[in-house]
Amino acid sequence: MFSSLATHPIAYPALEVVHILGIALLLGNLVLLELRVWGLNAQLPLEPLGRATLLLAVGGFSLAGLSGLTLFATQPLDLLANRSFTWKMGLLMLLGLNAAAFHARGGLARLDAWARAQTALSLGLWLGVIICGRWIAYA
Repeated sequence: MFSSLATHPIAYPALEVVHILGIALLLGNLVLLELRVWGLNAQLPLEPLGRATLLLAVGGFSLAGLSGLTLFATQPLDLLANRSFTWKMGLLMLLGLNAAAFHARGGLARLDAWARAQTALSLGLWLGVIICGRWIAYA
């Protein structure tokens, strides 16, 4: 079923677009919040900004995750053998651990050096995810 999706002239590229839109929604909102943690636009109240951006980021992650799982289902063996794909999945795991640690320690309430370090790590890991995601097609 999914293998025919990989060769479909419209469905597969459309699914890739949905995946990229999810990533954009996720990262756009995370970057906004993380820049606020670093002190940019400090006049914006952090609590309502955090609620709004995190809600949209979770929506973007859900969209990217569901479309990504569908893309994966079209060629699972090829992707599992692709080093860029395995790196991307590893980086996503580290991102999840970093986000869990950030929220578990109340990073938004503290805005300390550790919170800034975690947001810098997050941005770096997301950059790695994007690079690995693009590299999948060429590996």
